Amino acid sequence: MPRRSHLAAGLWLLLFTFCTGFGPGVLAQEGLKKIRENVYSYADVKKMAPQNSFGANAGIVIGRDGIVVIDTLMSAKEAQRFLKDIRAVSDKPIKFVINTHYHGDHTFGNAEFARLGATIIGHEKDKAMAEKYNPASLKNMRQRGFTEADIAGTTLAYPALSFSDRMDIDLGDQKMQLIYHGPSHSVDSILVYLPDKKVLFTGDILFTNYHAYMADGDLKGWLKALDYILALDVETIIPGHGPISSKKDIREMKDYLVAFDKQAKELCNQSRDVEYITAALKKALPPRAEGEGIIKMNLEMKYLKKE
Repeated sequence: MPRRSHLAAGLWLLLFTFCTGFGPGVLAQEGLKKIRENVYSYADVKKMAPQNSFGANAGIVIGRDGIVVIDTLMSAKEAQRFLKDIRAVSDKPIKFVINTHYHGDHTFGNAEFARLGATIIGHEKDKAMAEKYNPASLKNMRQRGFTEADIAGTTLAYPALSFSDRMDIDLGDQKMQLIYHGPSHSVDSILVYLPDKKVLFTGDILFTNYHAYMADGDLKGWLKALDYILALDVETIIPGHGPISSKKDIREMKDYLVAFDKQAKELCNQSRDVEYITAALKKALPPRAEGEGIIKMNLEMKYLKKE
């Protein structure tokens, strides 16, 4: 399947145009939710907008030796809000940041954590993708609905430590596994698994109650990654966007991806009118509360794009 990573780099900038009409200062997240005794996360963000990192989730795992942060949100301002919420839970040192993938809504807050001495970790393809596409994305944020206040102080920081297939992190009394199952939502998307807690952070391999951004994805690989999750001993799943989830949501994600791809291909063979196809797809797809504008974006960036 052809890659469209150069388009994906600007995804979370374009989303303002396609998906929101909200003004500055809206929709602050209401603190981290306790998932397990030492696991916290944002989840179930409503009314995605630039000011709430377009609904991206981010979380922490606390161990005896320190804290691991999983994704860092959209900007320095958002990362500082995240840090404030972390400090309401724990004052332990932040040792590592894990990037589930390179997209800006999950990584543009990296520098705020790097300044505190945290080591940023990502898949070996993550850094190359981020270095290639994220500088332009950051430069163009002002043109895509972000105010100066939204992006003040935002700079880029990239993974300093990488892995190919698997990596283990040991916080003394808490072990974590970083797992790469191949290209899926993006070429570098990974899973963060806590076997003893039966908890899994999926990044954007899972969107729950959000329409999924597919234009950067490898559909066959994505479905395989979802099947891999179904085989894992996991009970609680934190998606990249949406509420705390279960394997039921993984199965529904599979159905969504297959339905979107099938219907989009059929409709694009009948017409090149993106408005008509978008309207038809909205009726055909399983209903999801957030990110309806992503349907049109997927069509324009993947199914109707001239090769």
